[in-house]
Amino acid sequence: MKKGLAVFALLAAAAAFGVEEKVAPKVDASAHGGIRAEVDRPKPAYTLAERDPRIHRLPAFQALVDAAPAGSVLKPAAGSYAGPVRLTKPLTIDGGGQVVIDAGGKGTVFSLETDGAVLRGLALRGSGNSHDTDDACLDVRGHRNTIEALEISDCLFGIDLKQSNQNLVRHNRIVSKPVPLGVRGDALRLWYSRDNRVEYNDIADSRDMVAWYSHGNVISHNVSRRSRYSIHFMFATYNLVEHNRFYDNAVGVYLMYTEGVHIKHNLISHANGPTGMGIGLKEASDAVIEGNEIIYCAVGAHSDLSPFQPDTKIEFKNNRFAYNGIGIRFTAELGGNVATDNIFEGNLSHVVQSSGSTAGLNQWRGNYWDDYQGFDRNGDGVGDTPYQLY
Repeated sequence: MKKGLAVFALLAAAAAFGVEEKVAPKVDASAHGGIRAEVDRPKPAYTLAERDPRIHRLPAFQALVDAAPAGSVLKPAAGSYAGPVRLTKPLTIDGGGQVVIDAGGKGTVFSLETDGAVLRGLALRGSGNSHDTDDACLDVRGHRNTIEALEISDCLFGIDLKQSNQNLVRHNRIVSKPVPLGVRGDALRLWYSRDNRVEYNDIADSRDMVAWYSHGNVISHNVSRRSRYSIHFMFATYNLVEHNRFYDNAVGVYLMYTEGVHIKHNLISHANGPTGMGIGLKEASDAVIEGNEIIYCAVGAHSDLSPFQPDTKIEFKNNRFAYNGIGIRFTAELGGNVATDNIFEGNLSHVVQSSGSTAGLNQWRGNYWDDYQGFDRNGDGVGDTPYQLY
């Protein structure tokens, strides 16, 4: 009691003598995005002399942005411009496919820090190489923006969305820097970003497309090749992955500590190598994997301790697992997987379970097995005896 009175007296004395009170740092908020915290490390400001000489004689694109009124349409003259660019007001910038912005190999090329802007028909290139400052072609720190028809190349990270919601990212082409896979950046990253649509993008020779703590996003009609993870979810719930084509990557779709993801009608192929898998689940729950073609992979689907949450399940239905090393592999799981109406054909092994797994506790109904040995005496399309795998 005495300690509490002493603290009260100290605070009262501080107020009486005008001691400055420390307050929490201000944050920006928007009507639909909630509170926005500071998410980026301080980024260095590079002088023109520190950038590649190829941009020294180019006009600065920032001058055009500064001169354009908020809400206007900016259509720059065709040609090459020097970056970096920072957009803090709603504009429509339409390059018509004939405008190049080059940051000269330092920092981030374009920072979009507003709501309701449109970027269209620009080529962004020449970011820096720093993972510490996440050098990218395009940083997005706003809501309800449209980002379309961009040509992104020679950048560490491609498009980086942090705490950015309800954006439309479509018809972009993203290629990373020509460096080894382990030191590339991500083609597209969602970090604490929800309700975005990522569709009709073409990604090649990058690292990952990744969603961290990002919910309710739609990943649709994209192509990804020669990368590591086509799409990697971490602690990200209720996302939809549909109608994509993922091939020649180490992994197609990977769910880690993630719930409620729906993966449907994708073509996932040629995920080979020692870690190659079409779809991977690590302590994931309530996932639906439906109507996918998973072919020519080292492992078609790999389930590790999934489903993880009690009273949840992983549904595999109407998928085709064909010509893989292993169709489905189970590791350390305790049941809860439901496989219905899938096709297993041409796999070296249709189903593999590690020691400690209990694939027999999963439910298997209506699946086609190309090595089934049994009869269908009544012609109803269902074998008279269950499929047995030894």
